[in-house]
Amino acid sequence: MNDARTDAGYMPAPAALPQSDVSAAVGIVGALGLVAWIVFCRNYASVSEFFDFSGPRAPMSGPHAALAAVLFSAGPMAAWSLLVDKVHRRPSTGIDWHQPREWGDDAGTSLVKIFGLWATWAMLGALYCLGRWYWQGQYLFAMDVLAFAAVPLVILSVPYVFWLDRVLVERRDHAWHFGALLLGRGGWDADEIKRHWRAWIIKGFFGAFMISILPGGFAEVVNADFTGITSDPVRIAYFLIGFLFVVDVQIGTVGYLVTMRPLDAHIRSGNPFLAGWVAALICYPPIVFTFMGGDGVLAYEVNTAGWAHWFEGQTALLWLWAGLLVSLTGIYAWATMAFGLRFSNLTYRGVLTNGPYRYAMHPAYLSKNLFWWLSTMPFIVTSGSIVDVVRNSFFLGCVSAIYFWRAKTEEAHLLREDSKYREYYHWMQENGLITAQLRALRRRLSAFQPALQPAE
Repeated sequence: MNDARTDAGYMPAPAALPQSDVSAAVGIVGALGLVAWIVFCRNYASVSEFFDFSGPRAPMSGPHAALAAVLFSAGPMAAWSLLVDKVHRRPSTGIDWHQPREWGDDAGTSLVKIFGLWATWAMLGALYCLGRWYWQGQYLFAMDVLAFAAVPLVILSVPYVFWLDRVLVERRDHAWHFGALLLGRGGWDADEIKRHWRAWIIKGFFGAFMISILPGGFAEVVNADFTGITSDPVRIAYFLIGFLFVVDVQIGTVGYLVTMRPLDAHIRSGNPFLAGWVAALICYPPIVFTFMGGDGVLAYEVNTAGWAHWFEGQTALLWLWAGLLVSLTGIYAWATMAFGLRFSNLTYRGVLTNGPYRYAMHPAYLSKNLFWWLSTMPFIVTSGSIVDVVRNSFFLGCVSAIYFWRAKTEEAHLLREDSKYREYYHWMQENGLITAQLRALRRRLSAFQPALQPAE
């Protein structure tokens, strides 16, 4: 039996970890830009008083300040990517800067592409109108932002497409194929149109969701009261967890909004597997409320009180548990930072091999699920009912299984797309903190198989 054979086919583990397509510094400078903006917003009352600005003398914690934070994250990341990493020079952008075409050369191709983009945005707008959940609660802010951005996007798309078409190696991209279909032109490819719509549905669905959750966490961090916090492990934990989630959300939002070829951050492909879409969409509104909400099928917090309640008065345990939860959230945020400008669900946008991905293939899913188990503690309930214990633990186990399912569908997608990911996959099988142990266990078990076979 050859234990190097996997579902991905045979490939010996490479001697060294493949180089990451995103440098670790990109996410770090984005996080530093975000922190600088948060500090400014927290101290805006003093700043406005010093410069005698008009308006209220109070911290800037409103939704527009949260939206501005995206710029303070995206700006440093884009600058580092272009000036230091020089990602715009990579062949993976599909751009050749050395032989630009004349302005307006083959303008018909550019116009077809623009028409395809405009038609796509119009159809996404229609889908937003049909989705009732987009017109209530936190999504109202996202709809306001997208409505405000619509006209500038339409106007700016014209010079952007004409400029980019001067240096693109292959000008007939996914948008062109969709535009050609709508205009009745020949040469369009159905597979290219499928790739186009997979990418835009991902951007449309998750982009609106990420924008909608920007204001809440940002306001909590900016308005946080630090009075007496140093002696309270629960308050420290909740603040740090909230702050780390803000880092995750802000940099994640940048990833969905900045999908541009000159930054080498474009979507190469969306996940082509239906199972991948099902597993991912279950975890987000509006579907998540049906499955994992308070009255959902997989509700796992029935009659639970959480870690702070059960360890109340146990100072050492509170500090220990607070440290564990903050560390897990830190790994989760670090995993998002590692993507830099390329974070998004269900997409292939290059291969990550640094940061927490140096040690585990799915650090975000692993840390998130461990956080839920340790913070919720579904195995202890206020009702004293063993039925609640079994139900809560079973259903949280189901949630963890869904994330395992997501991980495997993502692996299948990336294994199909990139030879570098296949090298990374096989390297992790032998060297990852978890996968290497599982591989060693399978080897030990396989050694016993001949002894267990019945004698002929």
